[in-house]
Amino acid sequence: MRIDRRGVLALLGLGAAAPASRAAAKTQAAFHHGVASGDPLQDRVILWTRITPGGAGDVAYRWRLDPVGETGGGKHGVGVTGPDRDYTVKVDVNGLDPGRAYSFRFEADGAASPVGETRTLRQGPTKDVVLAVCTCSLYPNGYFNAYGAIAALPRVDAVVHLGDYIYEYGGPGTYGMDSPVAGERPHDPPHECVTLADYRRRHAQYKTDPQLQAAHARAPWIVVWDDHETANDSWMGGAENHQPATEGDWNIRKAAAIKAYYEWMPIREPQGGGFAINRSFDFGDVASLFMLETRLTARDQQLTYDKDLPRAPTPADVAVFRRRLADPARKMMSAGQEAWLGKAMTESVKAGTPWQVLGNEVVMARLFTPPLHDFMTGPAYAKALAALSHNGQTRVARLEANAALGLPWGTDMWDGYPADRQRLYGLIGKAHANAIVLAGDSHAFWANELWDAETGGRRVAVEFGAPGITSPGPGESLAAFPLSDAFVKHNREVKFNNQTAKGFVLLTLTHTQATAQMMAVSTIRDRAYTTRLIATWRATRGPGGVSGLKAV
Repeated sequence: MRIDRRGVLALLGLGAAAPASRAAAKTQAAFHHGVASGDPLQDRVILWTRITPGGAGDVAYRWRLDPVGETGGGKHGVGVTGPDRDYTVKVDVNGLDPGRAYSFRFEADGAASPVGETRTLRQGPTKDVVLAVCTCSLYPNGYFNAYGAIAALPRVDAVVHLGDYIYEYGGPGTYGMDSPVAGERPHDPPHECVTLADYRRRHAQYKTDPQLQAAHARAPWIVVWDDHETANDSWMGGAENHQPATEGDWNIRKAAAIKAYYEWMPIREPQGGGFAINRSFDFGDVASLFMLETRLTARDQQLTYDKDLPRAPTPADVAVFRRRLADPARKMMSAGQEAWLGKAMTESVKAGTPWQVLGNEVVMARLFTPPLHDFMTGPAYAKALAALSHNGQTRVARLEANAALGLPWGTDMWDGYPADRQRLYGLIGKAHANAIVLAGDSHAFWANELWDAETGGRRVAVEFGAPGITSPGPGESLAAFPLSDAFVKHNREVKFNNQTAKGFVLLTLTHTQATAQMMAVSTIRDRAYTTRLIATWRATRGPGGVSGLKAV
């Protein structure tokens, strides 16, 4: 039902010209999920909140946005939300000044929301840009201390979240429920998310976390989903964690998950709906950021070692697997998305913008499986192996077999779509871009150099991978094995890796340099924590493309 301004004012308990002080004194609504902002442009930004209603039916609200430390230039308005969008509120405020900080707040039924801070993007000459890059927050596995650390940063122009903002799992024995803090942080609902109501409840639970609320209130967010916003290892036509026989039609589940995502996230939705959320952001004359969707619009089904390669493969089996993996028809991005990205990068370079940054969900570097036994003494390897469960030992045996065959570490990342990766590298080269790839999903820190060939070739980009906020990685389940060191020593493209730390990447871009600071929190098992810098890597731009990485 469409409600005009007069109807909104009536719901607010106001006449058309009544002052705000005449609002109903009794508080019936509440703001339990904080406030957020997102998708900033030079003249506009998305404001978000969720109103917990006191009863059924629609709820009217007011919003206000004011320049920080200045007078004039403020905006305000009214609106109505209701059960059709789970009482979430999203306002696209335009007519703003570029590069300006604003505070914002909401009010409904006499209740006031927390105050958030946001900022529009700068226009024209800009000294530098500071981005906090994060991913993978599994609620039961630990406290969101890394979000608290982001909220405490002295400066952050935007938070770039690369997906797995929520996880769909639920119930005893599921992913993360063996954590020491899972007892006080079990997933809600207490079962796997399948329906719209399930996904709404899960988003609501995550946004009750005070540290996540603080990070959202600190700066505008630029987000993209990965797989767990729908289901594990999702692709266009399904997911590893979707069973049609018991969970129904994938397209219905996918649509429900993304409806909840659009309701609960501060993202500017595509006109007409759908899953094509490719969009770009220009940070003054320093950087262009391109957000890529590589899950739901075009991705072909992943090949997996368990499903597509026998436990004891023959050379013929391996050859077939390699041919299937390298099939140029296998896609992560659609032709339309590739065309959009190529054109956008070219325009950015022609405009003289120093950096072209790809906000991308999964690791892009070539990651060959390292032979773990090569990086340990015999006795140490035997001891580490003996300490594992039967399943753990089976996993290590499979890793060692894959290493001997020269196979990739994983096939849900770009290594599973090498021809499509080469097409992307071609777009970067054609645009003459100084490209930086941001990666999530892996639950590990990475500093990688991306080359267009396994040997020789040309460096096309550098990549910085963010670890999980809380999500566990293989470095924890294989803690006695030197996995991080093995990745660096076994892979040409990997310059730095940490498989156990939790935190985020603080990326600072100037006209000449890109500096990635790997920021780690001391613990996710205790609410008291410290934040420390564990590594810094830097690249410079040039007429021939981005330089190699150097430790600082």
